[in-house]
Amino acid sequence: MIKKLDELLAVAKKGKTMKLIVAAAQDEDVLGAICKAAEENLVDPVLVGDKAEIERIAKKDGLDLKNYEIHDIVDLTEAAKFSVKLVSEGKGDFLMKGLIDTSILLKAVLDKEFGLRTDRLLSHVMIYDVPHYHKLIYLTDGGMNIEPTYEEKVKITENAIDVCRALGNEVIKVAAIAAKEKVNAKMPTTVDARKLQELCTEGKFGKDVIVEGPLALDLAISKDAAEIKKFKSEIAGDTDILLVPTIEVGNGIGKTLTYLAGAESAGIIMGAKVPVVLVSRADSYEAKLNSIALGSVIASYKGQK
Repeated sequence: MIKKLDELLAVAKKGKTMKLIVAAAQDEDVLGAICKAAEENLVDPVLVGDKAEIERIAKKDGLDLKNYEIHDIVDLTEAAKFSVKLVSEGKGDFLMKGLIDTSILLKAVLDKEFGLRTDRLLSHVMIYDVPHYHKLIYLTDGGMNIEPTYEEKVKITENAIDVCRALGNEVIKVAAIAAKEKVNAKMPTTVDARKLQELCTEGKFGKDVIVEGPLALDLAISKDAAEIKKFKSEIAGDTDILLVPTIEVGNGIGKTLTYLAGAESAGIIMGAKVPVVLVSRADSYEAKLNSIALGSVIASYKGQK
């Protein structure tokens, strides 16, 4: 079980080098992280995009691209399509967003003719290495699904569980987050959370998965809080996945962990045939490198399955 992000990097280095397709690779920060990941044998990159701009950035930053496969496609829509087609044809193990709008890339991912769609819902999973927590926190979904329905929460949970399994978690503990731990018909989030707990009891999420909900955030991450409130729980203070009710909640928790708690992070989009690395321009260099490592480990795990 991987408990820290430096362990994730170590696992990615020891595993098979995965082929990473980068759509619109002419992004300075992304290109730097990709080159570092290649030096560490995390990935074998294939760069798709404006070749002249990619080479200009490389020359400016002292990056050596002589061993990289580069496809010169300036138009962003065409670059996205070409990148996705490479993966769908088995010429890449996972995908990464460069200097391109997320909507353009995901439209190509979901294309019915050549895309990477499955019967799963696309959802975003962030992993946080928080200094004061004893293991990684998996946060979902603070990046894609705005106000998911109960049915969508089921699929979001399944995607996050897949990430946990790829990182070696044997027992996966999921907290369906709400403002309080009691079901209240006037608070639909609490109703959905309890339904998810019952669904888990019925075996929907597989063996060795525990879903509890509704849980307030303090109960999910603090055993002391649960003891003070006399709340009986199998996961309090030992939660893996924080399943949030809306994108605002996930976004707020995530940025609080980053900017106030000093957490390091990695992010991935799940639900397609392969993991998709989607980083923000505001993400640190380390976060970009961690996200590439995360994509590599998940792609390797999916390949083994």
